[in-house]
Amino acid sequence: MSFSSFSQATDLPSWSALQEAYDTVGKSLVVKELFKEDPKRFEKLSRTFTNYDGSEILFDFSKNIINDDILALLVQLAKDAKIEDLRTAFFAGEKINFTEQRAVYHMALRNVSGKVMEVDGKDVTPEVHAVLKHMKEFSEQVRSGEWKGYTGKAIKSIVNIGIGGSDLGPVMVTEALKAYSKRDMDVHFVSNIDGTHIAEILRAVDPETTLFLVASKTFTTAETCTNANTAKAWFLEAAKDPAHIAKHFAALSTNAEEVAKFGIDTKNMFGFESWVGGRYSVWSAIGLSVVLYIGYENFEAFLKGAEAMDKHFTETPLEDNIPVLGGLLSVWYNNFFGAQTHLIAPFDQYLHRFPAYLQQLFMESNGKYINRGNEVVKYSTGAIIFGEPATNSQHSFFQLIHQGTKLIPADFIMAAQSQNPIEGNLHQRMLASNYFAQAEALMVGKTEEQVKAEGNPEDLVPHKVFQGNRPTTSILAQKITPAALGALIAYYEHFTFTEGAIWNINSFDQFGVELGKVLAKSIGKELDVADAVSSHDGSTNSLINQFKQWHA
Repeated sequence: MSFSSFSQATDLPSWSALQEAYDTVGKSLVVKELFKEDPKRFEKLSRTFTNYDGSEILFDFSKNIINDDILALLVQLAKDAKIEDLRTAFFAGEKINFTEQRAVYHMALRNVSGKVMEVDGKDVTPEVHAVLKHMKEFSEQVRSGEWKGYTGKAIKSIVNIGIGGSDLGPVMVTEALKAYSKRDMDVHFVSNIDGTHIAEILRAVDPETTLFLVASKTFTTAETCTNANTAKAWFLEAAKDPAHIAKHFAALSTNAEEVAKFGIDTKNMFGFESWVGGRYSVWSAIGLSVVLYIGYENFEAFLKGAEAMDKHFTETPLEDNIPVLGGLLSVWYNNFFGAQTHLIAPFDQYLHRFPAYLQQLFMESNGKYINRGNEVVKYSTGAIIFGEPATNSQHSFFQLIHQGTKLIPADFIMAAQSQNPIEGNLHQRMLASNYFAQAEALMVGKTEEQVKAEGNPEDLVPHKVFQGNRPTTSILAQKITPAALGALIAYYEHFTFTEGAIWNINSFDQFGVELGKVLAKSIGKELDVADAVSSHDGSTNSLINQFKQWHA
């Protein structure tokens, strides 16, 4: 498709209409008053997603600072930005990542239903399903104990060595779905080049019963290969014979030559294509650690949940399209209210890595200042994503959200049913009471009159007033199953796509990740020699030279 249909989002007619709506009405809307005026506000502004297995997730957008007219203008903004055309190109395997001339086709990885999905005229489905079959067979061998280590013992520990999307996705999903795991197996993740990361994990595992997964498409990623070689040296110190590597290392890669050179049997190599971006790769062979930990059936349910959200995203009209609505609200706050951050707070301990996973998804995707017309954008893009599980986070940064000077839109995520219904479900009800109360408190606040009526001393009254009108989206699942988690991730993927489409940026390259890596390679060579350096700026030269003195 053409990427020159419009240049600046601010040139769209609906953008101007939204700016006028914000100036005249939007910035003075009071959500609690809107509820009084319209008893059906919740029904109008909530949407229910039905998953492939019949389970549901409720998305409540009603506590957001919008009215019917503003919602209609936001939907029109999506139409003016031709989001439907871009979505069609996206799902048709066109090279919408135009800066790298690549399709963006992670949806094909969760094409469990087996429909034809083509890139460059070739149906990629058979290849995707072949890799899934390989993952299934391999995981069943390992989980059953049929796969033996070099001393004849079954595998008890999985260590995934990767970085970026090859780490964040599997870490998050294995934590989120721990309730579905094989409990006599443990899974570890090494990503940081800081030697402490791998050193601590190697202290916790046994070479006789450990399987390492080296996750690098090219098998040349510096951090991953360094950590993998450290793991290999540690393993051979015990196993002695390099032939044993084949039983204890597998590769999530496409570079057969480098994989074989490392000592890994290429039969234990799991590939994925160039149209799989790192932050979208948990659905691919990169998810092998997930399959080993929770089993193939649960991984397939995870894929099916995402596929169901894909179907919703592609088939549902924009005004009822859940990811589109989420993305449009983000644009509303970012570009009209001047909000710079977005809180994602899961009321679920298993989801404690979900905000970190979404940081990469959002910030690597939409942290761009050049649009698809090769111009500098005239508006803010890419919110700063942060979050921690509640109720812990209520005792850290919620103070700023309630009474700070910044508007921070928030997503609250919870399941009605706990994976651990202990004490007669008391814990879950206490958790739920906070989930409901925080969203309500952020919306309604507390007036000066209410504070005075409580009998507070006059000089304390201003300190106990809450302005309220802080927007939240409440996401309530029946239970965080593999299918529900798959749907939630896909929701945020398409939410991010919507933002990028409105801002007219390429959400699928990540050149900003590369500059520091390139410089690090050249500095790395300088650190290998004792001589002082003078080739950088004054600060960097001084820091490197001081490091060399102390490091020696």
